Amino acid sequence: MNRFIKRRVLVLFLAGLLVPVAANAGITDIITLLTTISSTLQNAIGTVLGGIQSIRTTITQFEQQVVWPVALINETKNEVAQVRSQFSTLARQIETLPTSSASLANPKQLEGLLRSQQAANLPQINSFYTQVFQTLPPADQATTTQRNLIDVDDALALGALKTATASDQGSQQMLSIADSLEQEAAASAPGSAPIVTAQTAVANLQNQAMLQRLLAAELRQEAARLAHENALRKQSADANRTLRNNLQQILSR
Repeated sequence: MNRFIKRRVLVLFLAGLLVPVAANAGITDIITLLTTISSTLQNAIGTVLGGIQSIRTTITQFEQQVVWPVALINETKNEVAQVRSQFSTLARQIETLPTSSASLANPKQLEGLLRSQQAANLPQINSFYTQVFQTLPPADQATTTQRNLIDVDDALALGALKTATASDQGSQQMLSIADSLEQEAAASAPGSAPIVTAQTAVANLQNQAMLQRLLAAELRQEAARLAHENALRKQSADANRTLRNNLQQILSR
């Protein structure tokens, strides 16, 4: 519309300049021409510009009162700020509560690694785990079945402990993302709600993936426990069979 108006003014102006003026035209003719151009600008073009301005004002009022009501948005921002002020302090107090309970040197170091919320400490967990729960017995001190059970139990226990440590770090990152989303919600501009909603959905998917990983680790632990119990039953059945064979050999003599 603005481009159309500019073109119209330019055409009128050029038309005024290019109108052939008679040789005897005087000051009166020039004044009349200028008066005509001024009247055209004030009446025709001025009316169009006023209509455009009125439409813009109506659109602005519609956006501020219906599409993105400013009063409701400001009220929501204030409520978000109040909720953050109420729960942020409590959340920090909960996070700083002491939870470590080990007192001896090696268990205390292992517990510190497990509660560190740092995946970079995973390689150190193996050595401290061995110091606390001891190493695999040599072949001359345990049967092959017993060594296999001990080894697989240690492997699954270490895997679960490392997964939990990595999950703690991921949970801390999720809390940081949630805090940043709250800040964006408290300071977001009208119309940006879909963007914040999309970011929240992505964070929720990441959190769900983390929960699925923890659930898989728990299921592995449960499956390993059942397998260990079955292995003990098999070992007991094998011992009973050996004992029965020995008794039969003794009685047959």
